[in-house]
Amino acid sequence: MGPMTPPADAALANASIRSSAAGAGPGASGAPGGDKTAAQTTAAQTTAAQTTAAQMAAAVDAAITSRHSIRAFLPTPVPREVIEQILAVASRAPSGTNTQPWKVHVLTGDSRKALSAVLCTAYDDPEQVKQHTEEYAYYPTQWVSPYIERRRKVGWDLYGLLGIAKADKGRMHVQHRRNYEFFGAPVGLIFTIDRILQQGSWLDYGMFLQSIMIAARARGLDTCPQAAFTPFHRLIERHLNLPAEEMVVCGMSLGHADPTAVENSLVTERVPPSTFAQFHE
Repeated sequence: MGPMTPPADAALANASIRSSAAGAGPGASGAPGGDKTAAQTTAAQTTAAQTTAAQMAAAVDAAITSRHSIRAFLPTPVPREVIEQILAVASRAPSGTNTQPWKVHVLTGDSRKALSAVLCTAYDDPEQVKQHTEEYAYYPTQWVSPYIERRRKVGWDLYGLLGIAKADKGRMHVQHRRNYEFFGAPVGLIFTIDRILQQGSWLDYGMFLQSIMIAARARGLDTCPQAAFTPFHRLIERHLNLPAEEMVVCGMSLGHADPTAVENSLVTERVPPSTFAQFHE
């Protein structure tokens, strides 16, 4: 696939072309009535630039704010070229000294089904589950406010939509198991990183993951980032034949959201900036 122009640059380039074309018409500077026409042209260019900027802001904001974790997908295939486009756009995410620490394993078709089968088999076996644990701590060892309240709320909000009672461990198991089926998505992504890299590269990785999810939304697709894969990292490493120096970061489901699935109506709350931001002037 050839080099791609970032969407923002393309929009700015198009605006520049339109502006240049407007300035090249009759009455441009040097022609009769040039001063008046030049002022009009400048005003038109300013308006066009403002319109383009507003359209870009609206498009980016919509892609970000419409993203939420989808837990039921349609089987509709996603063309490989679209996946490659998403990854190419996401690769523009920043990274310290341009280290680009991300590595992506894209699973579709039989490959995705085979990994799902391995993980579901392990998850359904209590004895096997005891043999697996996360390689890194994603969550704190001790929960405190306000994080514990937020965690509980999203969990019970989801189970409430699905009609799963607090004591219904069986249905909770079945719902969590869907993680390992990529929630029915046709594309499963497994992300890995070199073990030698440190905390800063993991910060970079988060920006890359977000960029994938936003690029997907821009193409009418949805995602679900999943830490649920991390306990079974040894099974994933074996299935993907990962080298010893590579470790699993997380997984992600990618595809078309099922509009009829009630769980997809869950949109988690966000606190306002006044809660987490301080302005120092």
